[in-house]
Amino acid sequence: MATADSRVTIHMAASLDGFIARKDGSVDWLETADHFDGGEIMAPDSVADFLRTIDCYVMGSRTYETALGFEARGLGWPYGDKATFVLTRRELRRTRPTVEFHAGDLQRFVDERLKPSFRSIWFVGGGAVAGECLRRGLADELRYSILPVVIGHGIAFFEGLDRTVALHLLEVTPYRSGMVALRYEVKRQT
Repeated sequence: MATADSRVTIHMAASLDGFIARKDGSVDWLETADHFDGGEIMAPDSVADFLRTIDCYVMGSRTYETALGFEARGLGWPYGDKATFVLTRRELRRTRPTVEFHAGDLQRFVDERLKPSFRSIWFVGGGAVAGECLRRGLADELRYSILPVVIGHGIAFFEGLDRTVALHLLEVTPYRSGMVALRYEVKRQT
């Protein structure tokens, strides 16, 4: 049985025009920055404190491969020692004991595997995973980090979303880097 306080959050960094990667999957534009004097600074200590509140991460295979690429370039594994679930039907290499692969019904996976074990569940990529999560009504919260760049085309934040999903704005935070973080509550359908 799911714990009453389990919360599913979708988080993605994207361009202003709503793309999470270029068509070829590259994310070179993520290092784009501007300078906004009125923005907040992302202090390493406060970022680390925040990351400690996340219990597990869920992602698609392309996001996992992108993270492995960051690690291979010496940028580290961004998910620390947290449980990381990769949604895939492909054979992928497992690089650490905290990574688990899953293929099957997303609703059952969230309700029967994740919610009984984790309080703060973060879906962190990709577009098809985020779209499926919203289609099935699994998300409680949506966090959208908008980078100061327009890339024109690519992989959409919500691939294949086939219905309207109403949101309620909870928070807006501008950062000195020019990034703007939006936090929304997903309104439940009635």
